[in-house]
Amino acid sequence: MNVAHARRHATQIIDAVAEELYGVETVIKLSLAALLSGGHVLLEGNPGLGKTELVKRLARVMNLKAGRIQFTPDLMPADILGSNLFNFQTSQFTLTRGPVFCELLLADEINRTPPKTQAALLEAMQEGQVTLDGETHVLPHRFMVVATQNPIESQGVYPLPEAQLDRFLFKLLVPYPNADEEARIVARFGRRSGPPRAAELGIGAVTDRASLAAAVAAVQTVTLAESVTDYVVRLVRATRESADIAIGASPRAAVLLAGAARARAALAGRDYVLPDDVKALATAVLRHRLLLSPAAEIEGKEIEALVDDLVRQTEAPR
Repeated sequence: MNVAHARRHATQIIDAVAEELYGVETVIKLSLAALLSGGHVLLEGNPGLGKTELVKRLARVMNLKAGRIQFTPDLMPADILGSNLFNFQTSQFTLTRGPVFCELLLADEINRTPPKTQAALLEAMQEGQVTLDGETHVLPHRFMVVATQNPIESQGVYPLPEAQLDRFLFKLLVPYPNADEEARIVARFGRRSGPPRAAELGIGAVTDRASLAAAVAAVQTVTLAESVTDYVVRLVRATRESADIAIGASPRAAVLLAGAARARAALAGRDYVLPDDVKALATAVLRHRLLLSPAAEIEGKEIEALVDDLVRQTEAPR
């Protein structure tokens, strides 16, 4: 599969997921870009905006084995990873696998549980494996976490640790629909007695694992010129040199930004990365990795505005 075929294939996936989900097409596109580049996604938005439904549709349309964890304050790491339980019939310990053993994991309302339990995902997200009682278990090759969270101003939430946040490729903000989109939502679903199921809406798989693997391989053929690589590095390093930012982005952020730019280029039908690909993704990649300095917080500055300033100030290659 070449880049042109990958783009057509991705368009089919996006259209199938976006059917009757209004106002979130950009979120769907970037979620697919994350999957094609091997990244994880954090979706933030107020309750009732369709974050969970979006992730469920992604899994169904791409025919991926899905897992789901509803994060709650009393959730324990074993509820995520699983545990070795003693079998009295065989007098041996057997592994009871947790929901993390899947291809697309929905970590629903991840910031409703304390950081100790959130940390159970660190190894899985970075290395594609989990360690239980000293034994390593490899997760499926296409393992991806899509986590949802409510805004930090909500009641009963815990901030995600920096190490957890840094493992997400994108932090995407799920917006409210506009007036026309909201009217269509109410007209379509307002007469129902309960939430619709995907099967009732006619949503089915439009791809298979082989086609998905071919699309991933096509993304890996996209050319990342040395000048664009240098641009990515200079942009990420600029976050560590800004007086308004107490903690800048890590080298991992630069690697993930470059990979995501290749996926965005492929989704646009190009086999080369433009500086505009990097610029378009910079906020989504960097907003959750940066911490404001105390002085910037007092002045009321926002991370997104600072990232926009850094993008304008960092000279892009021609």
